[in-house]
Amino acid sequence: MTARILIVDDVPANTRLLAAKLSAEYYQVNTARDGFEALTSAKAWQPDLVLLDIMMPGMDGYECCRLLKDDPTTLHIPVVMVTALGEPGERLRGLEAGADDFLTKPVEYDTLMTRVRSLVRLKRLLDEWRARGDTARALGLATDHAIIPSVGGARILVVDDWEQNTRIVRDALTEDGMIATSAPNGTEAIRMAASDRFDLIVVSLTLANEDPLKLVAALRASDTTHEAPLLLMADPTGKDRILRGFELGANDWVVQPIDPHELRARARNQIRRKFYQDRLRSDLGTVLELALTDPLTGLYNQRYLHRHLSGLLGTGQGCQVAVLMIDVDHFKSVNDRFGHATGDRALRLIADSLRLNTRVFDLVARYGGEEFIVVMPGAGTAEACAAAAERLRLAVEDIEFIATSGVRAPLTVSVGVACTSADAAAPDVLLKVADTALYEAKRKGRNRVESARAAATT
Repeated sequence: MTARILIVDDVPANTRLLAAKLSAEYYQVNTARDGFEALTSAKAWQPDLVLLDIMMPGMDGYECCRLLKDDPTTLHIPVVMVTALGEPGERLRGLEAGADDFLTKPVEYDTLMTRVRSLVRLKRLLDEWRARGDTARALGLATDHAIIPSVGGARILVVDDWEQNTRIVRDALTEDGMIATSAPNGTEAIRMAASDRFDLIVVSLTLANEDPLKLVAALRASDTTHEAPLLLMADPTGKDRILRGFELGANDWVVQPIDPHELRARARNQIRRKFYQDRLRSDLGTVLELALTDPLTGLYNQRYLHRHLSGLLGTGQGCQVAVLMIDVDHFKSVNDRFGHATGDRALRLIADSLRLNTRVFDLVARYGGEEFIVVMPGAGTAEACAAAAERLRLAVEDIEFIATSGVRAPLTVSVGVACTSADAAAPDVLLKVADTALYEAKRKGRNRVESARAAATT
């Protein structure tokens, strides 16, 4: 997987060394000599990862990282700080500035490449969600969500069989308002994760009676936890196990003995990234819902209807499919007499009636204006289809519609029914036949059901 990586370091020898290693893995590399160049390059080039030195003239790495994370155009870019300073306090400063990780010089090649691959993979995933979210905002279907989310209330699962360590982790996370619960083994963790949603799962790689890597693999494979970030707690001597955990899908690690401040910083970064991804996914869901539903009635719209009907008729399973085309009688007079707001209320009442009086697997859609469509798979004989249509007609007729204070306005519908086997007609043929039957119902006086059988045309 290729990606664009920006290296920021004021020492040319360091830059050349990192660039050579990354280029050998076919990454595209760009460089910057200080924080000012880094900010300009990051905005213009939009890298997939920034490797950022801390000790630089003019603007140090901490300030550069803060500015990158404060800018909506670059806040999504992962930042790994690379420095000769190895003290815990320096690492914590980097994480609190928004860095996604912190590597100490001389950088171990395996560790560097593991971090790069993991962060680039996550960045690409977020890019897809961001692109869809940008489309939603451009259409006015979602709001701008650049504000950094609070981690207060985030739910954390801690998996560790050492009670003292578990207590340290829980106490540290609670300081940021997170809600931490614990499991002493993998079996209990899987059970808890299946019944509850967690925003972060912290797994100890020193579990005594089981292989914690099997738990990491199981959590990543589970439908309920495959998107939850995984934070590993590891012995600093267990490098191979840490790297293997990353290959299985872990997102980050913290070494033991646990530094509570570093743990909180890493947990915050992972949870905020998850919240950001959750919000982008929500935006996409909103866009899809708005694209496929009618805003007035909440029913599916014509676009979804055609896709659904095509899918039913394309199964080739020979099941009976009925299409009911429903038109509200004399609806123009309702709008003319009482106003369009009252007319809209009438359409919503009719939509609710159709929804309540159809089966859970039937499709009810607004076809346009005052027309509705009901698609009924497995409807049975033509007589059964007509009987179902008659029940819907009677249900609408029974609606108690008060148009204005003290004035009841009757609501009725005419229904055209086309009933055919799924492999006997194309969607447009079935809809046309139903429309012809509807026209016949209106010609014969309205508030009635008329049926027709679609010709065996494909």
